[in-house]
Amino acid sequence: MSMNMAGASGGGGRRGRRRAAVMAEINVTPMVDVMLVLLIIFMVAAPLMTSTIDIDLPVASGGKSLASNAPPLTLSVKRTGGACNSNIELYLGETLITAAELQPKIKAIRDTRSEADSVVYLRGDKDVCYTDMMKLLGYIRTAGFKANIVIVPEGG
Repeated sequence: MSMNMAGASGGGGRRGRRRAAVMAEINVTPMVDVMLVLLIIFMVAAPLMTSTIDIDLPVASGGKSLASNAPPLTLSVKRTGGACNSNIELYLGETLITAAELQPKIKAIRDTRSEADSVVYLRGDKDVCYTDMMKLLGYIRTAGFKANIVIVPEGG
């Protein structure tokens, strides 16, 4: 009876060693699957994070979406309250600036850009006063930029 037990345990030991040798290989497939899912998530999320300033753009016909590889210079105007000549916030790119800082800053940026890059995209809240927008267009033109006003294209 004791020989059988010793034989059984010896066989069990050999079997256990063989199983350990098979498990020593790392299965990479689940890690690759997780990485591909993360890649897809980041590829979808990256274009959605381009503009974080929430502005209610006006709807008009004749709009086309921007398609360019270089990030354009964007001036965003957000209404914070009040009537005409109202309280507005100006964002150059993502940074909040005052109206007094705007002209020197865009002049300095214009000096660093080439002729092909001389377009400013003006994103204005639809409730911003007409006179405020015209003042900003004047500043942009004075600095030597061309201005494109961003709108939401009309459906149909």
